[in-house]
Amino acid sequence: MSRKFEPRPGCVVQAYKFALDPNAGQEQALRSHCGAARAAYNWAVSWVTASWWQRKAEASYGIAEEELTRWRPWSLPSLRKEFNRVKTTDPRFADWWQENSKEAYNTGLSNAAAAFDNYARAKQGKRKGSRVGVPRRKAKQKARLACRFTTGTIRIERDTRHVTLPRLGKIRTHEPTIKLLARIQAGRARILSATVRHERGRWFVSFQTETARETTHVDRPDAAVGIDLGVKHLAVLADSSGQTRYEPNPKYLDGALKLLKIHSRRVSRRRGPDRTTGQKPSKRWQKANRERNKVHHRVANLRTDALHKLTTRVRAEYGTVVLEDLNVAGMLRNKRIARRVADAGFGEIRRQLTYKGRRNSCPTVVANRWNPTSKSCSNCGAVKAKLPLHVRVFTCGTCGLVLDRDENAARNLVALAAACTAGTGVAGDQDTLRVSKPRGADRKTRRQRPGRNTSRDGQAGGASLSPQRQKETGDRRQDTERRMRWGDTVTDLPGQNAWNSQSP
Repeated sequence: MSRKFEPRPGCVVQAYKFALDPNAGQEQALRSHCGAARAAYNWAVSWVTASWWQRKAEASYGIAEEELTRWRPWSLPSLRKEFNRVKTTDPRFADWWQENSKEAYNTGLSNAAAAFDNYARAKQGKRKGSRVGVPRRKAKQKARLACRFTTGTIRIERDTRHVTLPRLGKIRTHEPTIKLLARIQAGRARILSATVRHERGRWFVSFQTETARETTHVDRPDAAVGIDLGVKHLAVLADSSGQTRYEPNPKYLDGALKLLKIHSRRVSRRRGPDRTTGQKPSKRWQKANRERNKVHHRVANLRTDALHKLTTRVRAEYGTVVLEDLNVAGMLRNKRIARRVADAGFGEIRRQLTYKGRRNSCPTVVANRWNPTSKSCSNCGAVKAKLPLHVRVFTCGTCGLVLDRDENAARNLVALAAACTAGTGVAGDQDTLRVSKPRGADRKTRRQRPGRNTSRDGQAGGASLSPQRQKETGDRRQDTERRMRWGDTVTDLPGQNAWNSQSP
């Protein structure tokens, strides 16, 4: 596995993305390069797995282990050496491999080497995240069009409206490139590689550069803000000074549903592709499908623009941002709210706030997923046993606080910032502080049997309120001190040991 590039001290690796306006010939060349990358990837996958199947067949015949076919290596140098040997004689490449840059084939081979490395590391338990399966061939109809250039002529033209790529020549950009060109001319950035990609109906080029680090100073570095994400309001922001702001949810997908239904109905009436029978789509189906995709692309672009504006505005004002560790994947399995949650983009908001905070050297605090921020009173700390989603107003039965539930949750989040110390600012890192309360009311636990591990007043966990009071309010008291989690070490603050010792 190749070693990761390390930038020079004082520099960071940053990408600059620009939209392209290629002509008909250039677009055909772009598609040819991306197709060559896919063909090289499929060849590498087939070449490596062929030895696996051969060994399996030989083992079924009783051949000894030392006499089996040797494993074929999947490192990038090995794949590149073998591909260069067979590309002139293999009928799959012999007639057309010279039409594209060598970087196109190198893209597919490097992707195949990375796929096999991820599979091996996942199988050995050395890779984080979900388990990765055996690399498979990419279908022509589904493969994403992309190609990466690391050598050759890669530059930004001085007219700020063209870029030059190997074998593709000079291509016009849809937007000016003055931002990157000025940094290159000043000696503050240098291009490492360029990647062309077709997404959302058009071509883009992304330049990976080594850029001098620039720290942007926030307006209020000592202020913290708690952000509660939702569907009714996209975000409710409560800062440490007591101010609360509501960010409206634009709901771009809801506004385009009527038009999407019209185009989807039109597509369904055309003759589309059928994988079972091998039927190819008609030209009228392809035209209708392109019109429908334009609507989807417009919705995606509007959503991306709105989220970037929101996160940039938040990171430019506050020094510390507190978020919830939402189970977005679980929300998307709920058919009642899945469409609205996907349209809001909760995961993208957290990702953007995290990396934009890293630029400003500002921490990002992620509250524990089981922290009952919506059920806890931001005034006295009482926690409700139940708070259904349709109840939009939080009413505390202990102190009488009446507040919007989203604003109450945002206030609880910003209160966690006072109990934190700044980490690296990267959500999920071991140095980033994750703050949690004792087990919240929303965590599913095993029900206690009657008369087992209960206090004298008949309430599990040693509740301090009387049974009559608990029946009326449905609340339970919680200590004002909070429990903090630093990496894998949990520290119980004074005042919580008694509660934890009696918890089920």
